[in-house]
Amino acid sequence: MEEKYNALFTPWKIGNVEIKNRIVMCPMGGTSIFGWMEPNHFDKEAANFLMEKAKNNVGLVIPGIAPIKDPMGGMWLYQNKGKFKKLKEFMDEFHKTGAKMFIQLTAGFGRAMAVNHLMVLMLKNKVIGTLGKPIFDMDYITASASATPNRWADDIYSRPMTKEEIKEIVEAFAKTAKLCMDAGVDGVEIHAVHEGYLLDQFTLKYSNFRDDEYGGSFENRYRFPVEIVQAIKRECGKDYPVSLRYSVVSKTKGFRSGALPGEEYVEVGRDMEESEKAAKYLQDAGYDMLNCDNGTYDAWYWAHPPGYMDKNCNLKYVEHIKKFVDIPVVCAGNMDIADGAKAIEENRIDGLGIARQFLVDPQWVTKLMEGRVEDIKPCIRCHNACFTMAKYEGSANDQDLIDALKMARCALNPITMQTKKYKVVKTNNPKKVAIVGGGIGGMEIALLLKARGHHPVIYEKSDVLGGVFIQGANFPFKENDQKLLEWYRREIKEKEIEVNFNTEITDITTLDADEVIIATGSKPKTLPVKGFEKTIDATDYLSGAEVGENVVVIGGGLTGCEVAYDLILKGKKPVVVEMKNDLIAVKGVCLANSSFLREMLAYKKAPVYLNSVATEIRDDGVTIKDKDGKVTDIKADSVISAVGYNPNPLVSRAKNVHLVGDCRKVGNLRTVIWRAWDVGMRI
Repeated sequence: MEEKYNALFTPWKIGNVEIKNRIVMCPMGGTSIFGWMEPNHFDKEAANFLMEKAKNNVGLVIPGIAPIKDPMGGMWLYQNKGKFKKLKEFMDEFHKTGAKMFIQLTAGFGRAMAVNHLMVLMLKNKVIGTLGKPIFDMDYITASASATPNRWADDIYSRPMTKEEIKEIVEAFAKTAKLCMDAGVDGVEIHAVHEGYLLDQFTLKYSNFRDDEYGGSFENRYRFPVEIVQAIKRECGKDYPVSLRYSVVSKTKGFRSGALPGEEYVEVGRDMEESEKAAKYLQDAGYDMLNCDNGTYDAWYWAHPPGYMDKNCNLKYVEHIKKFVDIPVVCAGNMDIADGAKAIEENRIDGLGIARQFLVDPQWVTKLMEGRVEDIKPCIRCHNACFTMAKYEGSANDQDLIDALKMARCALNPITMQTKKYKVVKTNNPKKVAIVGGGIGGMEIALLLKARGHHPVIYEKSDVLGGVFIQGANFPFKENDQKLLEWYRREIKEKEIEVNFNTEITDITTLDADEVIIATGSKPKTLPVKGFEKTIDATDYLSGAEVGENVVVIGGGLTGCEVAYDLILKGKKPVVVEMKNDLIAVKGVCLANSSFLREMLAYKKAPVYLNSVATEIRDDGVTIKDKDGKVTDIKADSVISAVGYNPNPLVSRAKNVHLVGDCRKVGNLRTVIWRAWDVGMRI
């Protein structure tokens, strides 16, 4: 192991509990030991996931949030005692690894509840809401400190929570924490004065208008989380550790409005001055650790940083707040491992919080310790499977039901939280498999087939592996995407998979193979627009095609908005033309990613024309027409097309031929990689 990482592997204490190293696996929704969005139980899939991390040298493991009261069915977490017996057996085995575990308990979601269209219907229609109440009591689930607008749905307001409900929740925390302690759990973490969840909605001035003892003054706004920790300490004893998930600064300008990095703004939530006071106040109330980042659901890209956010985006805020407390602080949020180690060595923070990297590569800590940093498969912060809650104009949470019920899966690693569906099973009938195309899909299925005992051979028409992902990764804010490409290429080489470069296959009958995989990707769409041939495709732009100062980007989906942001970073002046009523109005793109791009384009004053289509492209610009028939001429030096792609399969139907990736259906890395496994497991 490189010396610069040494500080990560020093012991520390949370209260009286010693942790063997400074690496903290932060909680992720979907990894709860008690299940996710379903009646609580001991969840074996999550247990296996958590145990694997412990066996791979994590110091402190914190599972995903466990609602103190089930969103589905409404049972209190402490009521089902049988699961705590199973938890005790699990903890006995877990502790043999030397790791420690704190279970994260949540008071709930309030206005942050990611309501979908059905939930909106239940909230708006009293009859349907009453009928659905035994399953989802939406009135209770979305209750908050005050009547505030839901983050995800228009015209939906939370009702103020009653004092009786607050007391019930406080008592439930104490009872559940005691059951966790008796089961051998090393501590609990309270979720959360963080990210604009329910407890945070009480602490923040812009979401708490109460005039009782839970609103108004600083002490009243923080009363709820204070009562929780005090109740736990009374029930479990003062030495039982209680961590708090804590957002140092809210980074919020208002409802559904975040503050971008470097932006001057007026904070409506918790500013640093209040945070300095609050951190000390919460410590004195009994909390033994602060597990920190920034943001709210209104500024979600701080708590769930997409690739557009800088490395260590929360670090300077967390190390500042450490000066005001005597308890340890952990910093999370796009943390660079080496920078985190240095901050620990210099006593600026106490622990390194890492979350989604554990979904991609569960063995990354072990690899780090063994000096195999280059073998760590990087997280690219795409949120394509772990957090697909999408939001755009006119929609509620536009998320597929299976994604809502099965969070914390990984676009890059299908096995994560899906071990029953995806697994490497050795073949009893090794085959020679020709793979036409060396993009991500082709490389992924080659690695899987090799692991299963087959003999894959890749045929790539260019002189390099990567396909269109080479262009897709060619943004300055996609450093990890570029690292992912290198990871794939290195794995292909180390696994001694045969690759034939500069070999274009036009007739699969010439291939010496038992099975053929077609992974030939997609081709850019064209539009029946006069002058469309004058456009530069987004992939050509990302390959280095030069553009002028004023650039029109046709297509305001994810690629178009990323191109526009890239143009801004290069000092260009982009204009985006989009036919839909919002930018990135598609399923599957996490709100943390999409809201950053929407707000950044607005902050940089990049003109955006929604509900508009291009009618003519000229050498000096573009003519567009909106839904009302209004025609506008936009001057431009260059025009970039980002209107999407069509599948480009070499063949579509033949015996023993399988389609993988975008040549079957255009999607994202999740669809490419998971489809590769769907096919590769059957061969």
